[in-house]
Amino acid sequence: MRVIVTTDGSKQSLAAARHLRSFADPDKITDILVLAVIRPLAAVAFADELSAPDRKRADTTSLSFREAAQSAVDAIAEDLADWGPKIVKQIRSGSPANEIIKAATQREAGLIVVASGGRGLSDNVLVGSTAQRVQHYAPCPVLVVRPAPRKRGTRRSAKGKGT
Repeated sequence: MRVIVTTDGSKQSLAAARHLRSFADPDKITDILVLAVIRPLAAVAFADELSAPDRKRADTTSLSFREAAQSAVDAIAEDLADWGPKIVKQIRSGSPANEIIKAATQREAGLIVVASGGRGLSDNVLVGSTAQRVQHYAPCPVLVVRPAPRKRGTRRSAKGKGT
């Protein structure tokens, strides 16, 4: 089976890749395409939450969308590298949902892994969720990995201690 793991450069997309790894049998996966899609004429830069701190540049405005996308693809590919299946990396340009669906069709993918909520609420409200569109139109099953719920009551005030 061929699998597509998508990334938008967010930590959530890395969590989605790790979730796949937590339950899937690598012997049943022939290859994994790690895919990033750059939106042409985007007003918001491609996220760069996955680069190692020593690889991040002090001036993030000098980092091109393509370099940020490549960094995100490389980080996920590196995380999956020792798992077993062959890793293929690709960056496309266009509508993220459309390009993910095209890639799945072209590669005859058996599964698409996509993070939900990686880039924030504004994308979901204004544009519609990429994950929702992929889920609706994909030619194969889609694993949508939601962010882990926040733990309640973990933030405590230092004032209450010892008084």
